[in-house]
Amino acid sequence: MSKYLIFGATGQDGSYLTELLLSHQFEVFCVKRRSSSINTMRLDGVMNHPRLEILHGDVTDTASVMQLLNRIKPDFVINLAAQSHVGVSFNEPEYTAQVDAIGTLRILEAIRLFNKNIIFYQASTSELYGGLDDNILDENSKFNPRSPYAAAKLYAYQLTKLYREAYELKTYNGILFNHESPRRGENFVTKKITMGLADILHGKTKSIKLGNLDAQRDWGHAKDYCEAMYKMVNLNKPGDYVVATGECYSVRDFLNVAFQEIGIKLGFVGSGLLERAIVVEKSHTEYETINIKINQVVIEINPEYFRPLEVPKLQGNSQKFRDLSGWSPKISFNDLVVEMVKYDIAL
Repeated sequence: MSKYLIFGATGQDGSYLTELLLSHQFEVFCVKRRSSSINTMRLDGVMNHPRLEILHGDVTDTASVMQLLNRIKPDFVINLAAQSHVGVSFNEPEYTAQVDAIGTLRILEAIRLFNKNIIFYQASTSELYGGLDDNILDENSKFNPRSPYAAAKLYAYQLTKLYREAYELKTYNGILFNHESPRRGENFVTKKITMGLADILHGKTKSIKLGNLDAQRDWGHAKDYCEAMYKMVNLNKPGDYVVATGECYSVRDFLNVAFQEIGIKLGFVGSGLLERAIVVEKSHTEYETINIKINQVVIEINPEYFRPLEVPKLQGNSQKFRDLSGWSPKISFNDLVVEMVKYDIAL
């Protein structure tokens, strides 16, 4: 029975991947940092599974990484550990580098020293590209990181590739484009929208404050992308692979679909920092919208949410990976948004 060791297992992707691996009858070892508060909520559904073990560890501590690999002797190591918020990386660049860049180095060195047959997966990101043009991006596109997060991830990407070529390690870079779910962290724009909409619906707030509504992303569902991770590390062809839906939507599109789910049609007025969205139409749905009025401003722009360097558009071409693995996304953009809205309203 294969053993999977997952760093960063308590996050969105880690929890979905853990569930998937357990369904395939593997042993799964989930690494979490020590904390004064419980942070395994996303794993609640499998916490008592007989083939799951929760371990303490930290990729910022070399001895911790070494001890985990020596004790578990895994067949697969999945590195999802990261400070993954782009905006936060501008405020905490050193911490971001320690986790996202040097953390990856620590794991790769441990694999090189203990067992070169371990299959290693590095969670890379579409933020590597910078998104300054309208090109659809693939494995041959140029990188242009525009945040400390992206720069740290580029270091990790290049290390993963270097250790494959220099030491013949079985390493994979999964260049995953944006992927969301009800388990998304609260500081990401998609979750801000769906949680904010739920608060408006329940009368807890009047509006949601956001940054760049014109940013366009290739948004998929985290559950689909975790299936891609699993397929990737079992390809028996180490390499670098883009995972994307191939479709692109703006933050404005996300807002429209989210509010349509509760029977609200938005109208956007003004421009730049003065732009806002108002309620122009209400229709009957299963949701009671008594707390929402016609002409109510429900979206406002807050300049604090703009990045020092914006990434206008990220759209991916995952044909290389699809041809090799047979993978394709199952959950559409609209279904993803509706699932997130329903989840947060129910909460």
